[in-house]
Amino acid sequence: MKNTLGNSVCVTLFGESHGAQIGAVLDGLAPGIPVDEALIAHQLELRRPAGKISTARREQDAFSIVSGVFEGKTTGTPLTILIPNEDTRSGDYRRGPVRPGHADYTAYVKYHGYEDYRGGGHFSGRITAALTAAGAIATGALRRRNILIGTHVARCAGISDAAFRDPESEIIRLNEMPFAVLDEERGAAMRAAIEKAAESGDSVGGILETLVTGMPAGIGEPWFDTLESMLAHGLFGIPAVKGVEFGDGFALADRKGSEANDAFYLRDGKPATATNHNGGINGGISNGMTMVFRCAVKPTPSIRLPQQTVNLREGREEELSLGGRHDPAIVHRARVVADSVTALVLCDALAMRYGTDWLRGDPT
Repeated sequence: MKNTLGNSVCVTLFGESHGAQIGAVLDGLAPGIPVDEALIAHQLELRRPAGKISTARREQDAFSIVSGVFEGKTTGTPLTILIPNEDTRSGDYRRGPVRPGHADYTAYVKYHGYEDYRGGGHFSGRITAALTAAGAIATGALRRRNILIGTHVARCAGISDAAFRDPESEIIRLNEMPFAVLDEERGAAMRAAIEKAAESGDSVGGILETLVTGMPAGIGEPWFDTLESMLAHGLFGIPAVKGVEFGDGFALADRKGSEANDAFYLRDGKPATATNHNGGINGGISNGMTMVFRCAVKPTPSIRLPQQTVNLREGREEELSLGGRHDPAIVHRARVVADSVTALVLCDALAMRYGTDWLRGDPT
């Protein structure tokens, strides 16, 4: 089972939804990078469920760093973060019926029935708490290099958010918001739609849009480690992400080259583009403009409405109505996970280009 992402700076995830603990190991970080535990706690808070639009499972995410940090800074050796699971109700799950839209069946086939099926086990979105904690360390390192990452809920339940106008200031504001939108009135409409879906026993999906400012040009490798492919590799690891596009993405397929190309000009003596249809990446390598990409997040598969399925233990078809505690939407909680994956991938790509010590340096 492949649980590790990265080439130079790597993150490995472990644990199950209803196991004793989940966690992450960060390897390849330079020594001397400050570790801000308040930032880790803040990022975990942004991921935590709240109100009627999220699951009733309330984990405190009381993380502990058990290796790789001394006197507040990385040592350069593997950094391990542990997060206990404390609010589990394993009795809500039973072996046999496979939940449509989940990994129950595919996990059963791959692991011959030995997998931990409770709450999705290792495939659960719960594991993204560990990913978020690890990503917070990468986020802090990038911020000290003046590289900012921000994600908003661009669409949810068919309701679209406003577009970015002033990315740097808006990213700072988004990173403080529990429900990250640029237009709070539209955000309120999204929340109402999520609550309505929850009341009917259903769920909704959405689209996340991520911007990265301050990324230097020249980052990424040709062909199979392009910046786009590295990011897509990580982003598709987030549960429920079913599509990733960069810049104007699939909309470019309906345009002419004259409409899709980004013309260059000189800004303060340096090349810049007049538009950003390609999302700050050309040939798989960053061009120094704002990076833009979007992730499609499917509706939460756990719903109370009756669904047709099969019982693997009894070898028969049956109707399944799920009880337990589930999110009617996860797109708003997944946005900080997208930020975290982005930070980890960018740290890896930057370390491949400049060496791992670059991440320790002062802003330039």
